[in-house]
Amino acid sequence: MHPMHMCARAQGARAGEREPPLTVQHLNQLLLVCSLVLLVAVAAVRISSRSGLPSLLVYLGIGIAMGQDGIGEVHFDNAELTQVIGYAALVVILAEGGLGTKWKEIEPALPSATALALAGVAVSVGVTATAAHFVTGLEWRQALIIGAVVSSTDAAAVFSVLRKIPLPSRVTGTLEAESGFNDAPVVILVVAFSTAGPVEHWYVLLGEIALELAIGAAIGLAVGWLGSWGLRHVALPASGLYPIAVMAIAVTAYAAGSLAHGSGFLGVYLASMVMGNAKLPHWPATRGFADGLGWIAQIGMFVLLGLLVTPHELGDDVLPALVIGLVLTMVARPVSVFLCLTPFRVPWQEQTLMSWAGLRGAVPIILATIPMVNGVDSSRRIFNIVFVLVVVYTLVQGPTLPWLARKLRLGGDPEAADLGVESAPLERLRGHLLSVAIPEESKMHGVEVDELRLPAGAAVTLVVRDGTSFVPMPSTVLRRGDELLVVATDPVRDAAEKRLRAVGHGGKLAGWLGTGGGAR
Repeated sequence: MHPMHMCARAQGARAGEREPPLTVQHLNQLLLVCSLVLLVAVAAVRISSRSGLPSLLVYLGIGIAMGQDGIGEVHFDNAELTQVIGYAALVVILAEGGLGTKWKEIEPALPSATALALAGVAVSVGVTATAAHFVTGLEWRQALIIGAVVSSTDAAAVFSVLRKIPLPSRVTGTLEAESGFNDAPVVILVVAFSTAGPVEHWYVLLGEIALELAIGAAIGLAVGWLGSWGLRHVALPASGLYPIAVMAIAVTAYAAGSLAHGSGFLGVYLASMVMGNAKLPHWPATRGFADGLGWIAQIGMFVLLGLLVTPHELGDDVLPALVIGLVLTMVARPVSVFLCLTPFRVPWQEQTLMSWAGLRGAVPIILATIPMVNGVDSSRRIFNIVFVLVVVYTLVQGPTLPWLARKLRLGGDPEAADLGVESAPLERLRGHLLSVAIPEESKMHGVEVDELRLPAGAAVTLVVRDGTSFVPMPSTVLRRGDELLVVATDPVRDAAEKRLRAVGHGGKLAGWLGTGGGAR
């Protein structure tokens, strides 16, 4: 499909024109373009992983290159379509993030993360909006919109540059839970500031936020629990149906929460987190399916956002964006972290890292389309400022996060590298097949099979080493890089995985040394 045809489709509906029919030829061209974009984006992940930059910048670059100022010359300015697709993509991304959230990691950090997601957002909005008002000359309404839009953090952006550094569980748990929780109040604030008429009473707004969050949380937890119960007790005829059912349940939580005038984003995150910690059947297939959908959602969303921006219009907004971003990064974020985490006695090193780790990703740019759709004055300028701010400060903060973690001595012990454990249910035998990968720095290296001391009902049945598989003897010495197949009956499945993780962390003497190992 020629780029001008795509432009006509994007703009024809608003102009009241009759859209040309989508023919098979157009479909073939569209599929070719989309598949090529996906392939380029997949290849670009390798570049971003080596450079330490979040992949979102690469995807945005692809969209800009396809846009009207790039080589593709695609003219696209449909903010409403971008907002709708962005919301749908965020639902998938939050579902994937919730499914991968380990309750045992975020549970200790839940109070501090909740404080950051609520009180921290309020502090960040106030400080940033004040800077935006005096720096840009925008009215308070527009300044508050900017402050609210950029107050949401993105865990995907943070962990994409920190994935090679094992951080303390309190840091990772706090950042992960905060990013999952703060999307909901931020969306509510941006919508409230972008609707017609001023906000008369701040306490009314706070009450509405609390009510929407409560409704969304209740629906999300209920849907997640019911969905988990159903998937554990209803045997589906094909394993491929389980991932589809899990994602459908997550989307149901979002839709039900939104239709009930609650926070659908909080609902989908909590429902997914409940299912992610429920030990559902065929879990590796479900995680793989959700991970793939998450990547597709991120790629499509960022490319579309790159198309929406017009680079030659950004010149006048670069300096205001840099100043606002400086205040956000050096003042608003550190102040909110200090006020929210000091009561929990979080060390200053961890506070410093979490202050610098407040990366902004997809959510701020998508939220910046809300005032455009609602016709707020200077909404295009708001979008441009947010776009420049996110890109520039992600470029600055992303590559320096690993360095800062090492300087603060928060990099953790490489010997604490966890085992890669996947589980597939053996339904007729009422057992589980665990696939265990021994990483390079695992203390399971050098341990004999018999020294694993697995519970009765669990046994190592196969070892794959350097591409060769063999049945191990009790005296077989395990090595780094080995892959083990462990069969465990249903009653001892969790105990077997816990013991394997304990040995991976503490060696064969883990039981006597007090080294624990948690289940997935």
